[in-house]
Amino acid sequence: MTTDLSIAVDVMGGDGGLSAMLNGCAKALNEGLKSRLVLVGNEAELRRIIAEEKIAFPDGRYDIIHADGVITMDDKPSQAVRRGRNTSMWNAIKTVKEGQTAAVVSCGNTGALMAMSVMQLRMIEGVDRPAITALWPTMKDGKTVVLDVGANVEATAEQLVQFAIMGEAYYRAMTGKAKPVVGLLNVGAEELKGHELIRTAALTLRDADPEMEFAGFVEGDDIAKGTVDVVVTDGFTGNIALKAAEGTARMIAGWVREAVTSNLAAKLGALLMYGGLSKMRSKANPSNVNGAPLLGLNGLVIKSHGGADAEGVASALKVADSLVRQPFQDEIKSTIAKVKARAEKLPPASETDDSGEPREAVV
Repeated sequence: MTTDLSIAVDVMGGDGGLSAMLNGCAKALNEGLKSRLVLVGNEAELRRIIAEEKIAFPDGRYDIIHADGVITMDDKPSQAVRRGRNTSMWNAIKTVKEGQTAAVVSCGNTGALMAMSVMQLRMIEGVDRPAITALWPTMKDGKTVVLDVGANVEATAEQLVQFAIMGEAYYRAMTGKAKPVVGLLNVGAEELKGHELIRTAALTLRDADPEMEFAGFVEGDDIAKGTVDVVVTDGFTGNIALKAAEGTARMIAGWVREAVTSNLAAKLGALLMYGGLSKMRSKANPSNVNGAPLLGLNGLVIKSHGGADAEGVASALKVADSLVRQPFQDEIKSTIAKVKARAEKLPPASETDDSGEPREAVV
């Protein structure tokens, strides 16, 4: 059985079109991807682009599954699900459900991808909703995992606990760190800060999983500082933070580009600093950290940025290739089950301070 050797790719959904998707697939394979690829899309179009652009796929390293339909970025999740059976996205996920592949990668509509994945793969027992992760470059020359960054506009305290457990397992799989440090995103690090839900989540998390290295609350600037390894928040806040960071990175890159090309002296200086500038550009390039798992599903689904270029697609495939060889999904299931069993034996989390008075949110 080839389950641990194959990754399905929904090649029809990205903003960059078939060219970016197919060149990214070939790039990943030529750079040492261990898994075979199953390309799902309009077969005639795939073969035409491969031939016209002379895309150099390694012999025998990919297969094609034909699917006519395409889910667009404008499709609502409910609409996508109703007409999904003939689409590349649905059929790519289906290969995971049927055990043909170990993971699926898609650049397509996030809402549709989540809805179709939940419908076909179902949730891990004890997990309410999937969470989308993001890898965040840090000042410590490492990465911080942030979740949720868009799957759930709102989240309960219990769901934030689930996100923390899933994020911890994912970070361990990506880095090998035995005890990742987890923090809850808040308006301040002090225990009295924030609204009732986030304070309840902190109390619940401390009781629910005593083995977790939980650091309490962290603030927005702690993400880039690398203060903790995993930052947990709801999808509304997480998505705003992600888009703000991406916009800031583009703005700073524009300022640097403007500064080093403003005059002859600046251009000469840029030549002397070429190595350092190239390293900085690589760190700030979103393509190098592309590939966000939808955690909590009974199957591995990787969301690639909709506008990913070939380099970004290759990065997402490498994330999938690494994760299919890690037992982190089983770890999530095991930890969720333990936490659920422990929660059933514990009294509800208290929302009072040492004096017995209700805590007030302080911003």
